[in-house]
Amino acid sequence: MGHREQALRWRQKERLRQKASQTRMTLSMKTESTTRPSATPEAKEIAEPTTTESEALIKDLAEQKDLHLRLAADFENFKRRSRQEAETRAVAQKEAFIAELLPVIDNLERALASGSSCDSAQFHQGVEMTLRQLRQLLGRHGVESDEIVGKPFDPHRHEALSQGHDPAQPDHAILKVLQRGYRRGEKAIRPAKVQVNDLTASKQGHDAR
Repeated sequence: MGHREQALRWRQKERLRQKASQTRMTLSMKTESTTRPSATPEAKEIAEPTTTESEALIKDLAEQKDLHLRLAADFENFKRRSRQEAETRAVAQKEAFIAELLPVIDNLERALASGSSCDSAQFHQGVEMTLRQLRQLLGRHGVESDEIVGKPFDPHRHEALSQGHDPAQPDHAILKVLQRGYRRGEKAIRPAKVQVNDLTASKQGHDAR
């Protein structure tokens, strides 16, 4: 059931509530009219509702109340099903990601197991291939890491841990990445920890001289 069906049910529920209110008001007015003293028997006969009319109004009110309760129960069931479906999807996505991650763990274990029987170059190559495989896995899930050395510092995506001085680079440019940052789309999952170029201190020292 989508948002359109949900809105339609709520509008129907509101109309039923208004109709039930009007029915109660009509029944109340007719009941009050039966308690007023009438000037003549003819006027009293006109003002008093018949037994059939009263029973019809009571029956209609009961039907409207029953329909309102059923609509409320349907909506609660819809909310429960939606919550359960969302939880099921989240679990399935986590399990799928773990299943894709397991081969990467297998490769790391194989690299460690063969570390003592191969030279450092082969070991480094195996770890590098495993890291590349892991980055490809993250990329399939929309998680990416940008190459940011030489680019301007962005406080929304980068965290400055230290400052450096390189006249060949613009002021506030990133000189070194100390820890990679990752993002999914435009949302930063983890900011990159970087060293930022600072030419201000050198300029102030030159002006002081």
